[in-house]
Amino acid sequence: MAQATGQKIFAPWEDANEKPLIQFKGVTKRFGTYTAIDNLNLDIYRREFFALLGPSGCGKTTLMRMLAGFEDATEGTILLDGKDIGAVPPNKRSVNMMFQSYALFPHLSVWDNIAFGLRREKKPKDEIAARVEEMLTLTRLGRFAKRKPHQLSGGQRQRVALARSLAKSPKLLLLDEPLGALDKKLREDTQFELMDIQEKTGTTFVIVTHDQEEAMTVASRIGVMNEGQLVQTSTPDRIYETPNSRYVADFIGAVNILEGRATPRPDASEDEAAYDIAWAEGYEPIHARRTNGAAAEKIAPGSQVYFAIRPEKITLSEERPADAANAFQGKVLDIGYLGSLSTYHVELPNGTVIKAQTANSRRVARRSFTWEDTVWLSWTATAGVLLTS
Repeated sequence: MAQATGQKIFAPWEDANEKPLIQFKGVTKRFGTYTAIDNLNLDIYRREFFALLGPSGCGKTTLMRMLAGFEDATEGTILLDGKDIGAVPPNKRSVNMMFQSYALFPHLSVWDNIAFGLRREKKPKDEIAARVEEMLTLTRLGRFAKRKPHQLSGGQRQRVALARSLAKSPKLLLLDEPLGALDKKLREDTQFELMDIQEKTGTTFVIVTHDQEEAMTVASRIGVMNEGQLVQTSTPDRIYETPNSRYVADFIGAVNILEGRATPRPDASEDEAAYDIAWAEGYEPIHARRTNGAAAEKIAPGSQVYFAIRPEKITLSEERPADAANAFQGKVLDIGYLGSLSTYHVELPNGTVIKAQTANSRRVARRSFTWEDTVWLSWTATAGVLLTS
């Protein structure tokens, strides 16, 4: 969530006085002998756009279904606004769920689809009309009010489902892969529409997705899941720049991970720890620095470590940079042109392949490097992340 200059940054998870809207306390969910959710603890705050991200089968949909009331926790407690909702049936929770299929009523108009839940609650007609018009305006569907779902595009049907879900003013809206049926371009446009609508309504959104770019775009925070456990919960930038494990580093975006043994360097400072990483016989060690602090444990001499570096942090050059902390020579094995950037796969003499990316900032007829070219890969001592697991 971007903030205007001078505004307080939206980060209620860092405020000890803020109370979470949703709390999972030691929640476990088993299906027979299979454990889908394993002793999970998580707080989600009001006005958050929270993303549960992970591969198929990691437990993220089960977590959402427990919030919605479609599954019961085997152990632990789920609180909504401070109240245990374990025994509260789905229709009595102030929670709405938007499914990937949208589940619109094909025989009803857009207007009537949005009004459906309000009519079930027997709201006054004038109140229903006012709320539906408000939702039509919010989702820019006013001129489609009389159409049936089959007369709409995929993106428009998605907005109808969203308007219907928000019409009852839920405290929490759950979105299960809501953009999965849309093509890439429309999905990207709709992500920003979702963010805008969430910010305008102030409703807490929890989205389940396996699309990393989608989670990085829309979420205030991301919970990365693996085998029923939350392995890291943080803001998108921290998840990307400072993953806490190989799993998170590898799952989020492109990355190079090199394994080695760490030795502390004598030129460390109060603010930074410095290490040499012996990673391949006959090669110079990788020089790495990491910020000191409670979150960065000291690494004992000889410990096994994993050095993770993003492709865009690596510089490609014809000559070895004179002041580079790390530099290795290799040959261009493959090139992927992606429009805004190019990805180079560079093979070192020992067979290690390292990915590097360069921005295509100028409109030129030819690339700086091509297949089979000999190049230097270089990066700074702080460009990568040193991981112990």
